[in-house]
Amino acid sequence: MKILAETHTHTNACAHAYNTITEMVTECKRQGTQLIAITDHAPYMPDSPHLWHFANLKAVPRKIDGIYVLRGVEANIIDMNGALDMPEAVLRQMDVVIASIHPIALAPGTLEDHTRTYMEVIHNPYVDILGHCGWPDYAFDIDRVLGAAKEYDKIVEINSHTFSVRKKNIENCKKIARRCMELGVKIVISSDAHSIYELGNFEDALAAVDEIGIDESLVMNTSAEKFLQYLCRRKGLDRNKFESTRPGV
Repeated sequence: MKILAETHTHTNACAHAYNTITEMVTECKRQGTQLIAITDHAPYMPDSPHLWHFANLKAVPRKIDGIYVLRGVEANIIDMNGALDMPEAVLRQMDVVIASIHPIALAPGTLEDHTRTYMEVIHNPYVDILGHCGWPDYAFDIDRVLGAAKEYDKIVEINSHTFSVRKKNIENCKKIARRCMELGVKIVISSDAHSIYELGNFEDALAAVDEIGIDESLVMNTSAEKFLQYLCRRKGLDRNKFESTRPGV
């Protein structure tokens, strides 16, 4: 299985990431990747870009040197009611929205708290992807949450970065991935790249998916077209606008 769409990446708009959009796109071109989503951390993260960064992503064309460039965000879940740290007006402008828990933004609660949190996030019409949701400290009712993800046509991320930086999450991530397979929940396999040197780094997540036996039909980022068709269908986006090489479209 090949992953040809990078659905979760960070640029040096975040101080803990190290390359520009142009550098990230150039490396995708070199690797043969067809699409990159620029999903910098939303403002609750201490070193994240200002809200204006996201509101002004229209300054970046959606196609650069043949590579699709999606305007996105990794939003922080900031309370147990599933609130995100991005206003609706800006979320509406994004091509792709990942919603993730980071301990700096949300202290752990109970299993029922976390289940309610993820259920509310799934009900948010602007959220496309549940980001790296394998935290054991934020355990949730997997069947309830994944059942809702399937019902609302949301994607669960299998994050390769987790295998190196969140190792205590690995077994729970595998458990979630296995249940995605059993329930038929869509997934993406992401690098969560914070530099050009991490782009295309899917090996650990791919190995886990292969071990579990997840069918390629459930993996939404094996091609740019597959991912774009998903977004356009679910969010009612115009597929043609992603062909524009001009900013502001």
